[in-house]
Amino acid sequence: MASGNMKDIKRRIKSVQSTMQITKAMELVASSKMRRAKERALAARPYFNTIYQTITRLAAATRDNSSVYTRPREVKNSLFVVIAGDRGLAGGYNANLFKLAAAQMDGKNAQVITIGKKAQEHYAKRAWPVTQDYPGIAETMKISDTHEIVSQMLELFRGGAVDEVYLCYTRFISPLQQEPTCIQVLPARFDAQETEPASGPQVLTEYDPSPEAVFDAVIPEYLYGVLYGAVVESYCSEQSARRMAMEAASDNAGEMIENLNLSYNRARQAAITQEITEIVAGSGEVGA
Repeated sequence: MASGNMKDIKRRIKSVQSTMQITKAMELVASSKMRRAKERALAARPYFNTIYQTITRLAAATRDNSSVYTRPREVKNSLFVVIAGDRGLAGGYNANLFKLAAAQMDGKNAQVITIGKKAQEHYAKRAWPVTQDYPGIAETMKISDTHEIVSQMLELFRGGAVDEVYLCYTRFISPLQQEPTCIQVLPARFDAQETEPASGPQVLTEYDPSPEAVFDAVIPEYLYGVLYGAVVESYCSEQSARRMAMEAASDNAGEMIENLNLSYNRARQAAITQEITEIVAGSGEVGA
């Protein structure tokens, strides 16, 4: 009986050790990908900051809401661009984002553009209609890859098919912290303080043919940068979440192996004690 129990424990130890090797390997791969993704995210920020400063100056010159991209509307239909991961085993990374997006969509007549395989699978089983799917593009994303998605967003918005556009992604704060976020990108809104002219002497900028025309031309470039930055940060967050999940899984596997080894040693000691007891009892009967 004890021998059979020992074999089961030994088999379980080997199984957990195999799983631990896999989780360790996945942790190393995620760490490597996270470093590269972090470099991409940091490299994209100067471009976004520059385009954002430009568009806020233009917004200050067009504060009468004459642009179709800033004019408030009665909201009847909404579009959500949801950026999730392409793979699982990343802790609560995907689930937390979907929960936030669902809270934002609650009570709205919403449709979805999905980026990432997990978003595609999630919304294929939900009531919200999916306008377009873009799985498997995050790892090799380039700024030019955003043009098709942004063009689709703008076409729906300008045509009146949707009255507002939200971007749902996971913001990378640190390797240990990622925050799911939903931001409204259309109609474009800017902080009133940012659009106020700074005090002191200012350089007078002349826009040709008009500030409104330049603003409308720059908006797509602004959205390219916003979408690219969101995809890059989401991918970096996914790898960070996966690294943490695999690290926790490896630690748990190590702890489980220690407990199984302890159980195995106890079972072996019990088996040895039982054999000694049987030998002593047998020798006593022979002596009698």
